[in-house]
This record gives sequence, structure tokens and C-alpha cells, in this order.
Amino acid sequence: MADIAETRAVPRVDTTLVHAHGIAALVTLLLSVTFGIIVAFQLLYPDLGAGTPWLSWGRLRYSHTQGIMLGWLGNAFLAFLYHAVPILSGRPVTSPRLGRWLFALWNFAVMLPGWVLVLAGVSQPLEWAEFPLVVDAVVVVSLLMAAVQFLPPFFTRGLEYLYVSSWYIIGGLVFTLLAYPMGNIVPEFVPGASGAAFSGLWIHDAVGLFVTPLALAIIYFVIPAATRRPIYSHFLSMLGFWLLFFLYPLNGTHHYVFSVIPMSAQLAAITASALLGVDVIIVVANLLLSLRGAGVIPRDPGLRFVATGTYFYLIVSLQGSMQAQMSINQAVHFTDWVVGHSHLAMLGFASFAAAGGLVHAWQRIPWARYNARAINHAYWLLVAGLLLMVVDLTIAGLVQGRLWSDGAPWIESVRASRVFWVIRAHGSSWLLAGGFISLLVGLTTGPRGGGLTAVEDSVGVAPVEQIAPKLVPVAGGAS
Repeated sequence: MADIAETRAVPRVDTTLVHAHGIAALVTLLLSVTFGIIVAFQLLYPDLGAGTPWLSWGRLRYSHTQGIMLGWLGNAFLAFLYHAVPILSGRPVTSPRLGRWLFALWNFAVMLPGWVLVLAGVSQPLEWAEFPLVVDAVVVVSLLMAAVQFLPPFFTRGLEYLYVSSWYIIGGLVFTLLAYPMGNIVPEFVPGASGAAFSGLWIHDAVGLFVTPLALAIIYFVIPAATRRPIYSHFLSMLGFWLLFFLYPLNGTHHYVFSVIPMSAQLAAITASALLGVDVIIVVANLLLSLRGAGVIPRDPGLRFVATGTYFYLIVSLQGSMQAQMSINQAVHFTDWVVGHSHLAMLGFASFAAAGGLVHAWQRIPWARYNARAINHAYWLLVAGLLLMVVDLTIAGLVQGRLWSDGAPWIESVRASRVFWVIRAHGSSWLLAGGFISLLVGLTTGPRGGGLTAVEDSVGVAPVEQIAPKLVPVAGGAS
């Protein structure tokens, strides 16, 4: 029995790197949100920051979007991977030293110089790819290091032992490594509509092949770990995985509906967008059935965040499939509807999943501080702020689209938008900022090991059978 217990032991989780990436995620998140709030106020007060180049609207918006994707979500995903990969694979990550280099590169050779250069006016006019080429080169090196760090442990015992979270981690890391140069480097050397097509593919690949797989890996991991029950259907989980990676690479061109991009490419993207909605229904149905019995708003804080992220995933994905259709695209394109949709994806679905994964991992670090009350406040402030922002911007987009289709002067749409911009700047922005500050407080104050004590008193910390069932052979052969 002692041998069996020993062979089933979970490899050591490098909690130092979980903690380091978690803190970096929260710090970059607060800076990114600050950039976003200033940008929101500049729509109301155009002279705010006038005469100070680094406070110009364009530079701050670039810093906001890159900070959310690479700083906040990138670091949060890496923190989760250091917690989850040893449990999922039964093997430690490749190298602690490699991990320290990866942390240093990601934060001090990507985020810090990326922001400095963008604020200094050195950037690329490419959506979700605003950091300049010299930073892109470091990102590619970092992604390669992440692949070396996290992928080998999965292949030591064959693919038949992989849980669905492992598939999403492998897919996310491999596809991002391939797609990042396509969207961040290729458009600089391919002029005109062809370059725009590459950029359009990356706009959606950044969300669909980097953010979505790693967010779903978290959700599929946290649900069984927190409920102590298996996911509803392994078949549906794998069907959703393969449909995602088959359909998502085709989606990006729907950003150029009614453009000079060949109509065949536009129609293919529209079709793929509709089919992707079917895929999301399959994935979310499986996740919600897996959550049965946990309640609509689960008590476990990590589970509560990922459950809410799942609800947002369904809404934003069906919204995306719908607005890719020509008739709706014509009415809402270039309006604040799209801004609301983007925030629902990155701050709703992805950020709630990332926060859930971070809280879940944090609770299992014996020496980490944990403040349950602040975490609870963070959840409700973020839900209130996000819903207010998305509803506000969606209505604003409909008003703008209607005025434009009626042929009203553009300035009338600006005047009509002002009330909605006031609500966003003075209402939802501060709720969201308060929520993220509460999240930082929740993970940096309170008693050391407070999260672990709560887990041990409830569901326990033993690995869940479905997540890590056959990865480590028991004495006398594979289990």
C-alpha cells in the first residue's frame, strides 16, 4: 500500500512560480485597467492628456489591449499551468530554471519594454498585435520556452491518458506558437488587403487559439476538482475540442465582411462563425451538466468564477456567431456594440475563467495569504461592472448604427453616445477597477494558508480521479 501511495503522489508543484505569475498577472491587470479607464474618460473629455504624447488616446488603447491579453491573461494562464500540468500529467514541468527565465522574459522583456515603446510611439497598427516587432521576437521565444516547459510531461505515457484540459493546453500552446508570427510579423511584410487578411485571422486566433483553449482548460480542470464529480461527457468534451480547432482558424475574416477581401473567404468565415456557435453550445451544455448540483452561483470561490465565465462564454459566442452574419454585421460594425462584445469576451469569459483558475491554485499554496471576504467582494463587483458595461455599450451600438443607417451626420451619433460613455466611464469602469483591486487584496492579505484550510475543511486537496486517473502506474502495473 505504501508503494501504491508513493507512486500516486502528485509531482511537486512549483508554488513559487504560481505565486510569481499570479502577482504579475494582477499588477499588469491593474495597469491595463488604468489605461482603459483613462481612454474611457478621454471620450468624454478629449483634452484630457492633450499635449502629452504618451497620454494620447491611441497609445493608451494599445497599452490597454496588449496589457489585458499578454500581461493579465498571459501571466494568469502561466500561473495555472504551473499548478495544473504536474497534476494532469503526473510529471513535473521540464525545468524550474527554465521557469524563472520564462517569467523574467515575459514580464521584463515583453510587457515592460512593450508598454514603454508603445507609450513612446513605437508600435504596430495591428489589432491585438500592437507591440513592435522587436518585442514580437521575444514573445515568440517565450512561447517556444513555454512549449518546452509544459508539453513534454504530457507525452511520457501516451495520448490515451490525457484528460480534456491537457488537450486544450497542448492545442493552445502549439497553435499560439504558430499563429502569433502570422498575425504579428507577417502583416508587416505583406502589404494591402492580403496583409489585412493575415491580421484579421490573428484577431480571432488570439481569442480563439490562445485565450479560449487555455480558459477552457481551466474551466474543465476546476469543475471536477471543486465538485469532486467527473465531467458529464468525455465524448462531448473531445467533440468540442476538435470542432474548436477545426473551425476557429477560419473565423477571422468575418472582421472584413463587406471589404475587398474575396467574397468566398468572407462567406467561409461567416459559415465557420455560425458552426462555431453550435460547437460552443455543445461545450457549454457539457460544462453546465457537469456543474449540476453545484448551484447557479456555486459557493466555492474558484468554481463560482469559472461557472460565471462559462455563462459569459455562451452569451458572447452566440453573439459573435450572430454578428458575423451580413445583415447584423452591417448594422453594428464599427459601433460600440463591438466594443461591448470584445469586453464580454476578454473581461467576461476569459478573465472570469483566469480569476477562477488563479483562486483555485492560490487556495492550494500552503504559504499564500488568502482573504475570502475580499475575493467574494471582487466577484460581485466584477459581475456588476461587466454587465453594466456590456449592456450600456450594446445599447449605444444599436443607437449609433441606427443613426448611421438613417444617414444622420456623424456628430449626431457622437452626441447621442455621450450618455452611454458617461455610464461607462463613471459607473462600470470604477466597479470593474474595484473588483480587480479586491481580487488583488484577496490574494495578498489574510492569513497564510487560509485558502488551504478552507479547502481541507470542505472538498479536500487529493487529486480528483478523473483529472489524474491513470497517469501514474500503481505498483504491479498501470491502473
